[in-house]
Amino acid sequence: MPYKQPYSVLVVVHTPDKQVLLIERADFANGWQSVTGSREDNEDWRTTAIRELAEETGLDLTQGELVDWEIENQYEIYPRWRARYAPGVTHNTERVFGFCVPAPLNVRLAEREHTASCWLSWQHAAEKVFSPSNAAAIRHLGEQAS
Repeated sequence: MPYKQPYSVLVVVHTPDKQVLLIERADFANGWQSVTGSREDNEDWRTTAIRELAEETGLDLTQGELVDWEIENQYEIYPRWRARYAPGVTHNTERVFGFCVPAPLNVRLAEREHTASCWLSWQHAAEKVFSPSNAAAIRHLGEQAS
């Protein structure tokens, strides 16, 4: 299996009233997060976001509006997942997107990747996610005018 690229997207799926979709990782009990995933080949950020959204939730661009929030985070890759990257790679660059859907939707989870989903207020979602950059992105959503 080829190494993952240290470039990923974070897609905050939300409603106009700022309910946020969270999905639980299959490889991390109570590891709640927004849609996230690494770039493949020479994808641009938007293409990666669209692919990961479809793979992890079954959602596509006909169901909402994808917006590049033009936020990039750099963080240290969690040690538990570092073996997925080339030797010596310790940091990742993450681009943040929002995907606004009209109301909470049922999602189709990627069985190998996620075990559960829920919709929460942005405040509760920001508290529930394990990743600091994910929490910051959700708080960013909450700070935007409705």
